[in-house]
Amino acid sequence: MLTAGEVAGLIVALFWAILVCFLAMVLVKLARLIDRTSRSVADLSERVVPLLEDVSLTVAETNRQLVAVEAIAGNMREASGNVAKVTGVASTLFATPLIKASALVHGVRGAFSARRRAAALPRGRRQP
Repeated sequence: MLTAGEVAGLIVALFWAILVCFLAMVLVKLARLIDRTSRSVADLSERVVPLLEDVSLTVAETNRQLVAVEAIAGNMREASGNVAKVTGVASTLFATPLIKASALVHGVRGAFSARRRAAALPRGRRQP
């Protein structure tokens, strides 16, 4: 029969074997995970490089278009300044004399209206 020390050694050896098997399974799964991860990274890098080149071309084209838009905006700013100047000149040339002529016509009309009213009143009620 086995002694107590031999039974204890057998139990320890059995647990040790179970632990080694468990660690071997964990290491095999970890190796598979690392292999899959490295394949995924390789596939991803194959896909990312062309994508980054496309993004680089898109950014370069966008910068080129922004330069064109900036030039257009500068031209529009200059054109709006010219329109503002032309509007000021037109206002000076046409609006101011037109306002003065309108005021003159209104004054003359008021004077004729007052004269007609004065002529329509009887002689005794006229004011000098």
